[in-house]
Amino acid sequence: MSELLLGIDIGTSACKVAVFDKDGNVAAQENEAYKVYYPKNGWAEQAPEEWWEAICSAVRRVLEAPEVSAEDIKAIGIDGQSWSAIPIDRERNVLCNTPIWMDTRARDICDRVKREVGEDRIFELAGNDFLPSYVTPKLLWYKQERPEVFERAYKYLQSNSYIGMKLTGELSQDISQCYGLHFFNMKELCYDGDMAERLGLSVDMVPDPVPCDQVIGEVSREAAAKTGLKEGTPVVAGGLDAACGTLGAGVYRVGQTQEQGGQAGGMSICTDRALAHKRLILGAHVVPGLWLLQGGTVGGGGTLKWFRQEFGGELSFDALTGEAEKVPAGAEGVIFLPYMAGERSPVWDPDAKGVFYGLSFDKTRGHMIRALLEGVAYS
Repeated sequence: MSELLLGIDIGTSACKVAVFDKDGNVAAQENEAYKVYYPKNGWAEQAPEEWWEAICSAVRRVLEAPEVSAEDIKAIGIDGQSWSAIPIDRERNVLCNTPIWMDTRARDICDRVKREVGEDRIFELAGNDFLPSYVTPKLLWYKQERPEVFERAYKYLQSNSYIGMKLTGELSQDISQCYGLHFFNMKELCYDGDMAERLGLSVDMVPDPVPCDQVIGEVSREAAAKTGLKEGTPVVAGGLDAACGTLGAGVYRVGQTQEQGGQAGGMSICTDRALAHKRLILGAHVVPGLWLLQGGTVGGGGTLKWFRQEFGGELSFDALTGEAEKVPAGAEGVIFLPYMAGERSPVWDPDAKGVFYGLSFDKTRGHMIRALLEGVAYS
């Protein structure tokens, strides 16, 4: 009888489900795409229920692999994208789509809060600047712009804690995802009620923080019927996708650095202290006693996906990058700025826009693809 582990990743463009043995060998994996909605300029939303349906489909398919049996899966871990603000009522119903990490609708709120509460006071406690991509401004946006949602909301969840709830019925908030909350004391790794009140919020709006390796519950009868998983299988809280990926890359010692790419991209360096920098992003590692200082760009694989969708026709990604390979480094002066939804660190400009510069009649699609790839790499 095998002993297997199942991992769930809630990405921006798709979910991924993989089954591993204890040595980290992949026994089977599946993925399923879902949509990002852009209802207004600066807005980017997803439907958590669509995450759940996609994950159920991917789990069912992965359990069909001959090497995999639900009986052999001994535990489930979940990682997910950052800076969601998923409002649920007491019956665990989602009240509306969630703004995601690239959503900047709360920029005006940020300006006001920095004046009234104090930009430096917030940064000293939270270790992160008060910017619209983070969770806190989104909570205040609900309060100001969607009071009917704000009044009905029992808790606000992150992507992985939402899927954890769907699997177990239990509510959780892992420590690595707390970095989006500006009433979270990044040095002490706990909520600060006084700061929450200053911000016009309450620590009761979110579940209590727990270690990333804590078992939050077991697969419920309903979730087992939906996914094919065995009822009673333990589910671990998990954490931020970038932090879990950093551990997966072997980064758990001070000074080690990792680069990750997906819809977006970024780099993380491991520290044993809460070393904050206003132009960067600070969060707790999934490994206890460590932190990650990160730089994250909005531009990543999503830019090439957009280019293929708009200009690539039926060509595959390999065909597009093959065109780029025929162009010399530097793309003969063509430059691409990958700010397709504003830009995060170190620029922090929600109004930044994507730009192709240096085009002329002698330039080809290959020049544009080369410039796009280089722009993402340099950002």
